[in-house]
Amino acid sequence: MDNVLSTILQKNLIEKGDIVAVACSGGSDSMALLHKLNSIKNDLGFEVIAVTIDHSIRQNGSLDVKFVEDYCKKNNIRCYTFKIDVPRLAKQKQLSLESAGRQARYGVFDAIISKKVATKIALAHHTQDQAETILLHLFRGAGLSGVRGMDYKKDEYYIRPLLNTSKNAILEYLTNNDIPYVTDETNAESEYTRNYLRNEIFPLLIKKWPNITTQLINFSKSVIEDDDYINKNLNDGAVIIDDKVAKIPLSYFLFDNALINRIIFRALNGIGINVDIERKHIDAIKELAKKENGKKINLPLGVTAYKEYDYLTLNCKNSIKKDFVVDFKCGSFLVPDFGKITIKRVNDYSPKPNVLYLDAKKLPKGAIWRYRSEGDFIEKFGGGTKKLKSYLIDKKIPKRERDLIPVLAFGKEIYAIAGVDISNKVKVDDFAKSAIKIEIDKK
Repeated sequence: MDNVLSTILQKNLIEKGDIVAVACSGGSDSMALLHKLNSIKNDLGFEVIAVTIDHSIRQNGSLDVKFVEDYCKKNNIRCYTFKIDVPRLAKQKQLSLESAGRQARYGVFDAIISKKVATKIALAHHTQDQAETILLHLFRGAGLSGVRGMDYKKDEYYIRPLLNTSKNAILEYLTNNDIPYVTDETNAESEYTRNYLRNEIFPLLIKKWPNITTQLINFSKSVIEDDDYINKNLNDGAVIIDDKVAKIPLSYFLFDNALINRIIFRALNGIGINVDIERKHIDAIKELAKKENGKKINLPLGVTAYKEYDYLTLNCKNSIKKDFVVDFKCGSFLVPDFGKITIKRVNDYSPKPNVLYLDAKKLPKGAIWRYRSEGDFIEKFGGGTKKLKSYLIDKKIPKRERDLIPVLAFGKEIYAIAGVDISNKVKVDDFAKSAIKIEIDKK
C-alpha cells in the first residue's frame, strides 16, 4: 500500500481542505483504505469520515454497520450510517439486487456530496476489481468505452486511491497494521455476476495465465489512449442535454460507427447513465434512428429512446402522469414534470418567449387546467376545429411530452395549450383593454 500516496498525488485525487468520505462496508478493502487515508490525512491536510450502509440483504448487515461504527468511534473518525431496503427497491424498479444496491449506494453518496457533508467519496476498488470490471464489460458486449475500466476520478468527487494496489498488498497491509475487518458471507455465493467471475472464472484464468490481472490493466491503458483520441474528434454540440433528457440530431447518425457509438454514450452519460448499457442497446438506438417518427424503445435503468422529428431523444425521467385539475384563476401553480404556470392580468401583451395571452372575457366560466384526454379539440387561428392530438402533431410536439402538457379546457374544448398556443376563440383583439398572461417556467 506504499503506492497509495503517490497515486493520490499523481492523479490529484485529494486536495487540501477536502472532506473525504470512505465508503466502508467493514470488509478488508474498505477497512484498509479507511486506515490508510486516516494515517496520511495530516500530511495532505484533509479530513476523513466514514459512510456505511446496511442494504437489508444480509442478516449480518446491521452487525457490519455496528462494527464500522465501533471502529470509527475508537479511532476518532466521524461515521455516518444508513439503512436501505434494497430488495424492495429492486422489486419496485424491476432491477437485480446488484443494480438496485448500486443505485441505492450512489444515491446516498450523491446526497452526502450535495449536502456538503463531504467533498469526495473514496471507493476501495483495487487492481483485481479493475481486471474483473474489464472482463465483465467485454462479456456484456461493451465497446472501447466499456473496456476502459474504472477511472481514478469520476464526476470530480468519486475517487479510487487503491486502483494501483493489488489485493495481496491490501491483505499484507491489514496484517502488518493489525486492522480488523469482517467477511461478507455472500461473497462466496456465485449467483451474483461479479462473484461468479471472481470465484469461478478468475481462478482458472490466473492458473493458466498468472499475469492476467496486469495484462488486462495494460490492455485497458492502451484502450484509454485510443478512446481518448477518438473522443477528441467529437463535436461538442453533438448532444443537447436538458435535465434528464438528451437529444442527438439525426444527422449525426450518418457518421462512422466509431463516432456514433461515442455520441450515444456521451448522451447517456449526460443523463446520468454510466452502467448496464451494452453493445446491443447501442445498436438498438442506431436502428431506432432509421425508423419512422414516434417510435420508441425501452432501455435499462428507466431510459426510453424516442425517434422525434429531427432528433433521437433519450429520456431518463421515467415519468408517470399524475392526474391534476386546477381552476383557472390568477396566481401560480406547479405541474408535475412540466414546470410552473403563472397567470396574471396585464395591459402590455407584446409577444414574449414562453408566454401566451388570452382574453378572459371570451373564456367560459368554469374552465380548468388539466391534462389532455380522448376527444379534445381546439379551434385553430383562422377558423376550423381540429383534434388536439392532430394539432400537437402538427406543432411537432414530441409524443412523450403530449400527455404531460397542461391544457386549459371547458368540457372537451381546449382554449390554451401551455407553452404552445391558444384557441382562436380567446385571442386578444384590438378592442381589448387588458389580457391574461400565461407564463411558463419549465423545470
